[in-house]
Amino acid sequence: MNPQIAPAPTDGRPLKVAVICQSDSLGGAAVVTRRLVHALQAEGVDASLLAFHKLSTDDTVHTTSSRIIRATTFMGERIGIFLRNGFSRRNLFKVSTASTGIDLSHHPVVRDADVIVLSWINQGMLSLKGIARLASLGKPIVWTMHDMWNITGICHHAYECTSYTDRCGNCQFLTGRSAHDLAHRTQHRKDTLYHQHPITFVAVSNWLAERARKSSLLRDADVRVIHNAFPVESFPTSPSMDLRCVGESPLIISMGAARLDDPIKGLNYAIDALNHLFDNDPELARKSLAVFFGGIKDPSAFDRLRFPYRHLGQVNDGNVLRQLYAHTDVVLSTSLYETLPGTLIEGMAAGAVPVSFGRGGQNDIFEHLHTGYMAEYKNAEDVAAGIKWALTHRRKREDQHAEVRRRFSSSAIASQYIALFRELLAK
Repeated sequence: MNPQIAPAPTDGRPLKVAVICQSDSLGGAAVVTRRLVHALQAEGVDASLLAFHKLSTDDTVHTTSSRIIRATTFMGERIGIFLRNGFSRRNLFKVSTASTGIDLSHHPVVRDADVIVLSWINQGMLSLKGIARLASLGKPIVWTMHDMWNITGICHHAYECTSYTDRCGNCQFLTGRSAHDLAHRTQHRKDTLYHQHPITFVAVSNWLAERARKSSLLRDADVRVIHNAFPVESFPTSPSMDLRCVGESPLIISMGAARLDDPIKGLNYAIDALNHLFDNDPELARKSLAVFFGGIKDPSAFDRLRFPYRHLGQVNDGNVLRQLYAHTDVVLSTSLYETLPGTLIEGMAAGAVPVSFGRGGQNDIFEHLHTGYMAEYKNAEDVAAGIKWALTHRRKREDQHAEVRRRFSSSAIASQYIALFRELLAK
């Protein structure tokens, strides 16, 4: 703890920060948000996390309301999307409208705070009206963007669509195309909110910040770049225990996601790349093992993979995951879009070499042909070339760890947020 670092209000007490997120544990945004709270606490900030769903036993995590109210607001938003989308469930969770939510402006954690930090607040936690009520309290509002939702009408990832740079409408995630559809109307509501209330936006990668500055919603807004905080020192660069899941294989390629066969994760490109290696470099394949972790919905997802592999399912034990990374030589991601891929950072922290496409925050993480390999987008053969390069151009694991520590250590990220809080409070 280093209390003197944190900005102190004029009465001498520590700065109080309320961080608001949909969950304290479920999903990548929830994990990194809770890490930020702990990083701020370590630097002397009185930080609390206000969560829609609390799954941990952390005393600094507070719930927003009763389960009945949470279920009501969640279902209210989803039903609203369902009714306006031709009763289609196909893309139901690829979009959010912030049409329903809980009024947190009277919550004690919010009332006591000097600064309010919004994180991932969708699926019934906060409505746009509720955010306006928070902004009306007169406290500085910082909104950390973990995906593209803040800059689009309703989608969390726009894929190839660029309508967000002008006017959303005819949305690819809605049925019955219309120029004045739900995406168009929600974009207008966001525009009203952003113009009526001063909000400082934080993008977790330069890639996301660039898209924010091209968007019609945030091109004139105050957009900063602060990466997610990672507990870099908790990732060892050499294993301290044997893992049965990796067996005796000398070379390990790891790939993980909350749901591996989510289309945005690009699993088929990883399978094609590994099959290409198996067919064209059987000796390398014979010495290697691909280890996948995370859920899948399609039990046949790996049926056509010829490369030696194991699928571990969900890995909920943090120590097992860190040991897996410590065994890993290549950490692989073939996601089509990632704002700041955490598995690459965690793998690098343990000394692995990342191989990935470059549609996202990968440029903030590693340097092509130095600390990792940036494959040509949607080119499975180039992914295979990257894996081979990473396995044959070995870097010292300690050097990979040091590179991640320099960019993403908890203390460094917390200090950047604290500097931003000081700036906003000074105004």
